[in-house]
Amino acid sequence: MAWPGNEGRSPVRRIVMDALLAAVALTIFVVELQIPMPVPVPGMKLGLANIVTVAALFWLTPWDAGLILLVRILLGCFLTGRVMALIYSLAGGLLCYLAMLVMRRIVTPRQIWVCSVIGALMHNVGQMAAALLVTGTWALLAYLPVLLAIGIFTGLFTGLAAQFLVARLKNLKL
Repeated sequence: MAWPGNEGRSPVRRIVMDALLAAVALTIFVVELQIPMPVPVPGMKLGLANIVTVAALFWLTPWDAGLILLVRILLGCFLTGRVMALIYSLAGGLLCYLAMLVMRRIVTPRQIWVCSVIGALMHNVGQMAAALLVTGTWALLAYLPVLLAIGIFTGLFTGLAAQFLVARLKNLKL
């Protein structure tokens, strides 16, 4: 049975491509954790692994992108020993993914960066919602504007990188 958007694509080739991209995203995620951020904002990351997810969303299918995202989150949290971060990563990742699914229908290939910015903002909102549920501390909302401002810049950077990547990948016959 072919998944939506994968008609004519070998199931083995699709699984190999998803596994390869999940491994690339996981590697980027682990390496990024080792890079100290120049801005002393707790929890701030560029989210470079999201380049792979955004590119997969536009280059492959939503199914592939969702699978790659889920594998990266699960393996990333367990391999790095950040099991408590799993709740926040899943909440942020799921909200980000859903927002980008909607945006995927609206934006053109030259506007992938817009999808990424919206995804980054929703990721921060999802993580904040998880933090509020876990801690019950509403004072955390004071931190949300800082996260959203940073999310605009990180989403723009990863989105432009994904847009460039998708433009190059379109030429490949995989």
